[in-house]
Amino acid sequence: MSREDDPAAAWRRLAALTPARIALGRAGSGLPTREVLRFGLAHAQARDAVHTPLDVDGVRAGIAALGFESVVVASAAPDRATYLRRPDLGRRLDAASTAALAAAAAGDPVDLALVVADGLSARAIHEGAVPLLTALTPALTGAGWRLAPVVVATQSRVALSDAVGALLRARAVAVLIGERPGLSSPDSLGIYLTFDPRPGRTDAERNCLSNVRAAGLTPDLAAFKLHWLIDQALSRRLTGVALKDESDRLLPGPGPGAVADDARLTPPPSAGEDAARSGAGEGNPLPERSRAS
Repeated sequence: MSREDDPAAAWRRLAALTPARIALGRAGSGLPTREVLRFGLAHAQARDAVHTPLDVDGVRAGIAALGFESVVVASAAPDRATYLRRPDLGRRLDAASTAALAAAAAGDPVDLALVVADGLSARAIHEGAVPLLTALTPALTGAGWRLAPVVVATQSRVALSDAVGALLRARAVAVLIGERPGLSSPDSLGIYLTFDPRPGRTDAERNCLSNVRAAGLTPDLAAFKLHWLIDQALSRRLTGVALKDESDRLLPGPGPGAVADDARLTPPPSAGEDAARSGAGEGNPLPERSRAS
């Protein structure tokens, strides 16, 4: 049998392209000991990601190094066990946090509020939040948007950002949150953007960027996409199913590959320019779908 016809060689080539659990082999009727141990390690890493407390001081220090103020809030879930059993409590602020945000919003309304939340993986926040904010900061500064202090939230679900955004009188809110860990991705960060945040918003009214990590959607590319979505959300006054992520059209090259250094965070076109380029008019306010869809 030639090397090209060897099934094991073909599976090894495929396995080299993905961290997914494929081509594990077998020992009799079971898995090899090596793969059993790897599975146990991956499961332990996923559990650790869920139960490790958020290093609030460390996250705030990283945020401060970027020049942002921060405010710490907590959900109505008093501990991790309650948080896991009662998702509804993770969507509501506790009384002290509500008062703190009301005091922080004493000034004028803002364009954008950023929330950094532990979610189901504090590890994702520890490893990914500051790199993403670092990549995003030049675009935020260049856009001239009025920003609220960054909110660091513990025992938080995505919808907690609705209450945060409403209290801070923000036109839009973006929450960076640890995603539910998988067996090959305990460090996956998610980003949810909501225009006109208020309690009761649904997932259909948000835009999501998922799997933000070094082995997935890189922080630089995630920051590029988030900047585009924020700009379009503020211009069009909407998010969710009505706002399609078409930021890839601005990337150089034949597809959504690496972003050139000089184009990584090029300001996106305004809604009017984007509509004119795509042929959308008053009768068709949304741009045409990209060829990739």
